[in-house]
Amino acid sequence: MLSRKVQINEHGDVGVMKVISEEVGAPADNEVQIAQKAIGLNFIDIYYRTGLYQQPLPHGLGFEGAGIVQAVGSRITHLKKGDRVAYGQSPIGAYAEVRNVPAANVLAIPDFLSFDEAAAVMLKGLTVQYLFRQTYRLQGTETILFHAAAGGVGLIACQWARALGVKLIGTVSSPEKSDLALSHGAWATIDYSKEDVVERVLALTNGRKVPVVYDGVGKDTWERSLDCLQPRGLMVSFGNASGAVTGVNLGILASKGALYVTRPTLGPHVDTPEKLKAASDELFDMIRRKKIKVQIDQRYSLEDAGEAHQALASRKTTGATVITLD
Repeated sequence: MLSRKVQINEHGDVGVMKVISEEVGAPADNEVQIAQKAIGLNFIDIYYRTGLYQQPLPHGLGFEGAGIVQAVGSRITHLKKGDRVAYGQSPIGAYAEVRNVPAANVLAIPDFLSFDEAAAVMLKGLTVQYLFRQTYRLQGTETILFHAAAGGVGLIACQWARALGVKLIGTVSSPEKSDLALSHGAWATIDYSKEDVVERVLALTNGRKVPVVYDGVGKDTWERSLDCLQPRGLMVSFGNASGAVTGVNLGILASKGALYVTRPTLGPHVDTPEKLKAASDELFDMIRRKKIKVQIDQRYSLEDAGEAHQALASRKTTGATVITLD
């Protein structure tokens, strides 16, 4: 079967992204073939395009998608042709019309979830699940700091925190993004373009600071995040939107209060079908109970994927962005 896909032959700006056609063969014994309806866009896609994260060239882009199963490998029993499915982790190459994906990464999605919503929420929603329920299991009594609260992950985090009874302080870059985060459940926001983040956290917490900071921004917020933590607090650095954190002197953790730091990723938290199902079931239940609403604010075609990358990198987006194929 012939399928269009985005491929890069070198690292660089969005100009390296080319739409090509390729033949997609039958799925392997452990794979399913998916006719994709929607593809999720995430910052990690930009990291692979620019070469911050390395993959042998040439390669596709993207890790998240949703669609309909067209064929199943001989060893697959939990999925069948015609199933509505989605995945948040896969081999790189989700920017495609049709692709084969390891079945262990693929889940049937409930009827109340559209393809666009599934493509927008799998990676982002499972990220919030592992951050809030596994990396630092929130109990509902905490005040926390979450950077980029109006983004795709951030808006899910705002809603999940509210559902847990957690007071989420979210950083944003504009009054509009502040309003958006607050409407989704943030307890308070800090406009980092105008306000001192550390001073505002001190004021909002009556000088106590926070036990955990969730930071997907990276280089630009690293020092400020550490300064917002209570003694023995946990710095969760889960992304590099502004660039990677490098050259860290461990002594700084001692000087700022015997702090802890972790650099988690989704993969190890859902590395078995059982773990993936458990995390997804919790996420889907939050959506079913309307505790989380998937907000998609941008949609692009496969041919305009480069434009989508530019919008995301320049922080012009809110909520989730998807590439649609219908």
